Amino acid sequence: MDLSPLINQIFGALWYLIPIVILASILKSSWFKGVAGEFAVNSSVKFLLDKEKYHLIKNVTLPTEDGSTQIDHILVSEFGVFVVETKNMKGWIFGSPTQKTWTQKIYKHSNKFQNPLHQNYKHLKTLETLLGLNDQQLHSVIVFVGDSTFKTEMPENVTYGGGYARYIKSKRTPVLTASQVVEITKKIEQGRLAALFKTNREHVMHVKNIVAEKEKSDIPGCPKCGSTMVIRETKQGQNVGMKFWGCTKFPQCRGTMNIR
Repeated sequence: MDLSPLINQIFGALWYLIPIVILASILKSSWFKGVAGEFAVNSSVKFLLDKEKYHLIKNVTLPTEDGSTQIDHILVSEFGVFVVETKNMKGWIFGSPTQKTWTQKIYKHSNKFQNPLHQNYKHLKTLETLLGLNDQQLHSVIVFVGDSTFKTEMPENVTYGGGYARYIKSKRTPVLTASQVVEITKKIEQGRLAALFKTNREHVMHVKNIVAEKEKSDIPGCPKCGSTMVIRETKQGQNVGMKFWGCTKFPQCRGTMNIR
């Protein structure tokens, strides 16, 4: 029995569903959520911040010793360099500055994700090295967009929606000169990797490899930057000889943990 006519008839009647299914899968993907979140912040910057004072650089991928790091938004001003990490999420958000992972809860379903403060810490340290800046000249900003609600108390630099702009504008003490702002903007543009599909693909693979290695290992992540830790020994003071976990990024990062 030849079913070709029946198959062709069914396909002819339902062909329009194919692009709808494809579009729905794209809209639900983490890639689209990330793009949508970044677009929301990019658009709001134009209305909430004075473009004469704050110079926006978007989607910056910078080379690092072990691969690359990708920064959603950088705002350069006389009040410092603001490094913005965007999270497009829904549901209840639980977390604290010291936790390695935070929790997203939607009804009875819970999902763990990397502490965005730790994620952004690496961005800050990369820029610190590239630009020769200090802690007072760099500001970490986390902004959640989407239908999410904080269920634990968050530090002032973890914001929702337009709250990131209020935090940025709260910094009123100049820490950079006008000429430094121009020079920093130029250095970031010159130091970034080309905004190509290949660059993004290689960065995504780099991140996946790091996550996979951490999941296989019992070695803890640094509570400050999320990097791998190593066992060290106290060399002086009343705790001489005591062993502890120390960040492998020392001296750039001085995160420590007690050995349990």
